[in-house]
Amino acid sequence: MERIEQRLRAALEPVEMTLEDESALHAGHAGAASGGGHYQLRIVSSKFEGLKLVMRHRLVYDSVHDMMRGEIHALAITALAPSEV
Repeated sequence: MERIEQRLRAALEPVEMTLEDESALHAGHAGAASGGGHYQLRIVSSKFEGLKLVMRHRLVYDSVHDMMRGEIHALAITALAPSEV
């Protein structure tokens, strides 16, 4: 989880961020068998100002793209601009 947070901080310079590991809630799920975690992310960044939701998610996924399907199986994202908080 620390590596995910580091990547997100470096790429998106969030003013606020919470990342929760919800993997235990998905025990027995097919994705859990691969070893990838299930995470819930709430991130506030000025880099999201003026962007549509799909572009915000793209920025997040671009930050951790090489970790998807390995370390990360699922990532639920709430991405906000500071003006929306």
